[in-house]
This record gives sequence, structure tokens and C-alpha cells, in this order.
Amino acid sequence: MKIGFIGLGIMGKPMVKNLLKAGHEVVAFDLNKSNLDEAVSAGAQRGTSCSDVASKVPLVITMLPNSPHVKAVVLGKDGVLEGAKEGTILIDMSSIAPLASQEIEKACAEKKVRMLDAPVSGGEPKAIDGTLAIMVGGEQNLFEEVKDLLLVMGATAVYCGSIGAGNTTKLANQIVVALNIAAVAEAFTLVKKAGVDPHLVFEAIKGGLAGSTVMNAKAPMMIDSNFKPGFKIDLHIKDLANAMDTGHGVGSPLPLTAAVREMMETLHADGFGNDDHSALARYYEKVSGTKIGE
Repeated sequence: MKIGFIGLGIMGKPMVKNLLKAGHEVVAFDLNKSNLDEAVSAGAQRGTSCSDVASKVPLVITMLPNSPHVKAVVLGKDGVLEGAKEGTILIDMSSIAPLASQEIEKACAEKKVRMLDAPVSGGEPKAIDGTLAIMVGGEQNLFEEVKDLLLVMGATAVYCGSIGAGNTTKLANQIVVALNIAAVAEAFTLVKKAGVDPHLVFEAIKGGLAGSTVMNAKAPMMIDSNFKPGFKIDLHIKDLANAMDTGHGVGSPLPLTAAVREMMETLHADGFGNDDHSALARYYEKVSGTKIGE
């Protein structure tokens, strides 16, 4: 299948490479020339604009930082809707506000472009492996039509409901992940201050009820003081901001989310916004005077 792909950051580049490996033809575009060059070197065709990409393919995937970027890419000048033909499919795999997905889908429908919101979880490692968890909102028959394509990039693709449901599901995911990482950082700071070896504690508790995918991935990073980003603090701040806006809109209180967001905002202010979200350990180092890692 010939696919357009717009947004070649940490997640987008490996997703494009997996599509190419699966035999799909990809027309790619990104404002960052080096990212676009890398995708072209991997076998993608070079698009010259979002409109140009959409004019050449029956299906466009977008993977962008936040709601304003998706609106600009889809609705703006030289955007996807300028180049798309009737019947074009848009799959927005960005993590954005659910209301923004609904707004964009409405504009797409006016142009007879069909849209799904399909955010992902798993970070760079699972994007590279093609084992992302994909959460999808939109028309169910359209989801069934593209599910096999989604599973080129993910281990799972689950239909969650009407447009915006994918991003609502992703917000729930990001709350659970953020609070879990904060709990791991808090617990292992206690361990270190109490004079117990964090390596041994990790081995002791990872198989019990406290064990989780998050702890298995992030505790070793904290212990090694390795905060190379798989998912950046700044991006998680964006997701938690969207979660809180959505929570306020529907009347759902999010006090724990607010607390962890403030921890992340502190890290951003301290210059660690581009670190992995496991760098929540740095927040506890700041307030406790104790570093988990060596």
C-alpha cells in the first residue's frame, strides 16, 4: 500500500521504517530536514509538503507533538486537506486532546476524508520493535479496514469508541504511567536513603504485586542514572496537561495527576525537559538530597 507519513521524530522514524520493512511504499514529510533525509535513506519517498504527501496517497498517517501541530498539518495552508482526495483516510497517531480530534474529524468529514485517532503507547523501544499498543477512536468499520496496517507498527490495536476515544484512552494510559514512575522513584529513593541496595530491592519486588511493565523498564534506568529519552519529560507534561483539561471539562478530579505534573514542571524548569520521564528520580534527588543511581 502507498502511505503518507508526516512527523518523523523519535516515534515517527522507526514507525516509517517498520512500514517500509513490511513492503509498504511510504511518502514522508517533516520540517526537520535531517529527519526527512533519514527516512529517505531508509527507502521512503520525499514529500515536499503536507499537501503534496496527501495528494499522492490514499492514506495519511500523522505523528506529531500536540493538538496545534496536528491542526496546522491537517487544516492549515499546504495542509493534508488541501491535497487529499475524496475518500482519503487520515490516521492521526499523535497524542492530543480528544476535543481537538473531534474538531479535526469534523473538518475532514466536510472534505469527505475519513479519520481515526490512534495514539500509541510504548515509547521509542516499542516503536523500533513494532510492538506499540495502539488505541483507536472513530468509525469501527474504518478501524477494521486499517487494523492490519496498524499491526505492522503495533503488537495490539484496540477499538475504543467514537472519534476522540483513542486519545481519551491514551490520557488514561499516561496518567497510570506517570503515577507509576513517580511511585517507583519515591520508593527507590526511600530504599537508597535507608541504606538498602536498589538492585536487590528491584529483584525482590519485581515478581510481586508491585511489579509492572513501567517498573521493569524505568527502575533500571533510575538505578543506572540513565535518562536517555524514550519518552521525554516535556511530552509527558503535554499529555498530563491535556488530561487535566479533559478532566476539568468532564468534571473528573485528577489530584494525583496534578501533583506529578508539578514534579515534571519542576524538572522542566531545571533544564531536564528532554530527559526520559524516568528522570522523575531527579525530582526526588532534589528534594531528598539522595541519588538512586551511582
